[in-house]
Amino acid sequence: MELPEFDDLRFFAGVAAASTLTEAGHRWGVSVSAVSKRLARLERRLDAQLINRSTRRFTLTPEGERYRDVAAEVLQRIDDVEDEIGRQRHGLRGRIAVQSSIGLGRAHVAPLLGELAAGHPQLRVDLELSHLPVHVGGTAFDFAVRVGPLPDSRLRSRLLHRNRRIVCAAPAYLREHGEPRTLDDLGAHSCIVIRENDTDYAIWRFGTADEPVTVRVEGTLTTNDGDVATDWCRAGRGLLMRSLWQVAPLLADGSLVPVLRELPTPRADVHAVLSGTRHPPRRVATALDHLVRGFARRLPDID
Repeated sequence: MELPEFDDLRFFAGVAAASTLTEAGHRWGVSVSAVSKRLARLERRLDAQLINRSTRRFTLTPEGERYRDVAAEVLQRIDDVEDEIGRQRHGLRGRIAVQSSIGLGRAHVAPLLGELAAGHPQLRVDLELSHLPVHVGGTAFDFAVRVGPLPDSRLRSRLLHRNRRIVCAAPAYLREHGEPRTLDDLGAHSCIVIRENDTDYAIWRFGTADEPVTVRVEGTLTTNDGDVATDWCRAGRGLLMRSLWQVAPLLADGSLVPVLRELPTPRADVHAVLSGTRHPPRRVATALDHLVRGFARRLPDID
């Protein structure tokens, strides 16, 4: 299968947004050989090497970084002009590229962007879900959806929904094991661990940003999948700390109940991290507005 008919700028922006040529090929539904041949033709035309192929995850050369940055800027200007020209007659049009974590993306971002696309036939939505966060600066993404504190306060972002993490359990578990009343009580309970950094324990955070408290918890069940951990919790296998965006429906129907309610937990807000420094084009701003309204409709707000 051959590559879609991209111009060189759109092609290289897509390659630069991927971590490997294989990933770029998967995104377009073509072989890594097709991507590699197209890239080689581009490098021959420019008489410059754009990526270093010596490692499994390629890196951009200085020339590649410059070409990526210019490509992103030019493509953004083209999309802005098309959006401006077509808005009076056709509503939203053009492409919106969004990156999100898998859990949040499947549960909320994908349905909301699907709603937006249904109301704007000229709009193209490209949603990429990944376990790993993407640094959107200089990529083809318009914004990335993040949960929790932003790693860099200088990033341009927009708050999509206020959120925090809570400890919860199934009613059956509490009937059998009792309800913890203090942080010290957690040591006597089985806590479901969502694995990070190949550890068999979890660090649960309480308190406020000014007065944080951390507790190391352990249990007999450990997984790297949040949905599996939630299913175990629903089955009465132990306590679990999860974001409200994940467990709100289960709290509403009584499948899970919150515990340690009197103890504050740090905020884990949902943000959109924007890729550029300029005011986003109308279609992106409208998508962000839609996500804000959609999250408010689907999820509880916190005080």
